Amino acid sequence: MGVISRWVQERLPVSGDQLRELTNEPVPNHLKRWWFCLGGTPMYLFVVQIATGILLAIYYEPSPRTAYDSVRYITEEASFGWYIRGLHKWAATLMVAAVILHQIRIYFTGAYRKPRELNWMIGVFLLICTLVTGFTGYSLVYEQLSYWGATVGANITDSIPVVGPWMKSMLLGGADYSERTLSRFFILHAAILPATMVMLLAIHVSLIRLQGITDLRFEDDDSEKRTFNFFPDHLYTELIMGLVLMILLSVLATVLPATMGPRADPLTTPEVIKPEWFFYVAFRWLKLFSGTFAVLSMGFIVFVMLIWPFVDKWLLKRFPATEMSVWIGIVGALTIIGFTIWEAAVAH
Repeated sequence: MGVISRWVQERLPVSGDQLRELTNEPVPNHLKRWWFCLGGTPMYLFVVQIATGILLAIYYEPSPRTAYDSVRYITEEASFGWYIRGLHKWAATLMVAAVILHQIRIYFTGAYRKPRELNWMIGVFLLICTLVTGFTGYSLVYEQLSYWGATVGANITDSIPVVGPWMKSMLLGGADYSERTLSRFFILHAAILPATMVMLLAIHVSLIRLQGITDLRFEDDDSEKRTFNFFPDHLYTELIMGLVLMILLSVLATVLPATMGPRADPLTTPEVIKPEWFFYVAFRWLKLFSGTFAVLSMGFIVFVMLIWPFVDKWLLKRFPATEMSVWIGIVGALTIIGFTIWEAAVAH
């Protein structure tokens, strides 16, 4: 072992003490509470998504003629294919939920304020990438609902002034859903979006490492020491959460496995078209307002989310005695929950 250790140290001149000092970042005490550790949860689920996605891509064939049958083969015939597909589906669902909850936690604790404005903006882009990845993945099965969901999504894109028709053409590979559409969705889902998310995550984590984690203090925390070590204390917390998540994913994949709906029929429009749950809010908004206004207003909301740290700074200067951001956040959260429940109540 001594020979191997010397060989490694000659080629990687970093000692164990230096490595521990580099990685052992002091972690604020509030992260001992598991509900504040939501940042690592979507990253773990993202790793599960990549691993299971690679296995699924071995059998998947991105063509309207073969996509449905290839997914059916994975689900019904390939060894443990049902389990891998179930893990992929539920990891995607939990990842969207975890990213949203993490964004909400950051918002209501004010962790987006100076000097962390840039990291908040990167987080918003990560949320958008996560939602688009979910949309493209849902469309790859080539079921009746996923086909028409993709068609509706493309038509919504077409409503965007100036660039809308071009974006729809790029997404579908033409004016309408065609032979080229699924391959484009597959490239987006399996290559472009994951690579973009890896890049954004690298910047996100680097900024956290450089700026440190926002230190939240609570009345019941009378400890004199404000931090604890990342290794091994916080690492153990993350490992335990990862183990619990893996057990939960396995239970969900077994008890509520991914199933197959009817094959896509371009000639028959379903009576009710339902997107995935995380698009219920947008779907309900589109039903309440006209196409162009609905799209532009949703784009404006996303833009306000992106620049929120600067809006919040202006609000604090204008109304210093009130936490308007908190009340705006409460109204926004209740609206999202209300619209989601409203859309979910519509029969499938």
